[in-house]
Amino acid sequence: MPSFFSSINITDLCRELTENSSIEPQLYEKYRVNRGLRRSDGTGVVAGITKICNVHGYILNEGEVEPIPGKLIYRGYSITDLVENVEKEDRFGFEETVFLLLFGRLPSQKELRSFNTFISLQRDLPANFVEDMILKAPSKNIMNKLARSVLALYSYDEDCEVKGIEKEMTTAINLIAKLPVIMASAYQVKKRVYDNKSMIMHPIDYDENTAQCILSLLRPDRKYSRAEAQMLDCLLMLQAEHGGGNNSTFTCRVLTSSGTDPYSAYSSAICSLKGHRHGGANHQVIKMLDNCKANIKNWEDEGEVADYLGKIIRKEANDGSGLIYGMGHAVYTISDPRAVILKKKAFELAAGKEIEAEFRLLDTIERLTPEVFRQVKGSEKTMCANVDMYSGLVYRMLGISDDLFTPLFAVARMSGWAAHRMEEILTSSRIIRPAYKAVAKEREYIPLSER
Repeated sequence: MPSFFSSINITDLCRELTENSSIEPQLYEKYRVNRGLRRSDGTGVVAGITKICNVHGYILNEGEVEPIPGKLIYRGYSITDLVENVEKEDRFGFEETVFLLLFGRLPSQKELRSFNTFISLQRDLPANFVEDMILKAPSKNIMNKLARSVLALYSYDEDCEVKGIEKEMTTAINLIAKLPVIMASAYQVKKRVYDNKSMIMHPIDYDENTAQCILSLLRPDRKYSRAEAQMLDCLLMLQAEHGGGNNSTFTCRVLTSSGTDPYSAYSSAICSLKGHRHGGANHQVIKMLDNCKANIKNWEDEGEVADYLGKIIRKEANDGSGLIYGMGHAVYTISDPRAVILKKKAFELAAGKEIEAEFRLLDTIERLTPEVFRQVKGSEKTMCANVDMYSGLVYRMLGISDDLFTPLFAVARMSGWAAHRMEEILTSSRIIRPAYKAVAKEREYIPLSER
């Protein structure tokens, strides 16, 4: 029996679909619709209230956006202060950040020790989970495997539909603990099946914190320096949370508002983060960097770098998008505090190493892009480097595969998603349901015999 697609012209049908689904851009202005819940100046439409995080990058002065240095505030604490104090005390800070986001305050020393131990002891996956859920169904993309695995854990939870904030909290901490192990396992299987490389599965070391656990599970010899683990720990802190309006967190809150279970809400957030416009952006920066390295003869010649950036913006180079990846942000204007912190620490760790030249090239791209953009586009918009500008190269410096850039983002952001899910449960009793303006005209039904 012939298949559906062999009996029809799929190309013609898809062309008709495109014609029937296209929306004229001027209709958005006519009906005053904020596309993507974004105003015409790029700022977000206010859709909720939160106590968890403040992403502050501009002020409105008599209706006009006034750029200011960016601030990222977790539960009232500046991310800059959190990172600097952890660095000053020469310790790790991701678990403390998770505690802060989940419970709304900083832990005492005793609480933090107990919390660290509890997370470590929750890392074990259910019996045969790796064999049944990961080994038997490998994925080329680790993000898809993360989402599928989180959704699958629902079946291993006897109380999966139990309501209540205590159950929500234990589920959240359980997933925060397990996500690094799922990620590492999925990556090892991907290497064996798709890359024809050795698969090495290490047992869990319960004395390791999250950053140490990740490096330990990924490296064949399990060895890492304290500086490397602290660098990764810092990156996890920076990516743990970024307000309720970012796409994956909003996705989590939307599903939560429907009354669905936590596993469904968190897996959907992972699927959102996978997108190249969201968590996958650091991949684009790395691809652009590799392209620049191959086409700019002298990386120290700012004139040559500027000329090539101009070609990229004019869509004559790189991927033809006209974008300088890693530059610009929906909220931050003068600076992204995450990029400022990460850049400083990355240059310190890269000093004297071969990769330092690549960081200097990124720094040059960051400094030159605003002016080149003004010259080519005539735009006076204030722009800065965002965290994606440097995060991918930091991962490479740590010997972490490009396949894991976005999954590591998910490992960090799980704590932010959990905090927002619980805030949604505690403070909202309505399903999130924005309106869409329908512009299709009514039509008379045509009987099948007359078509």
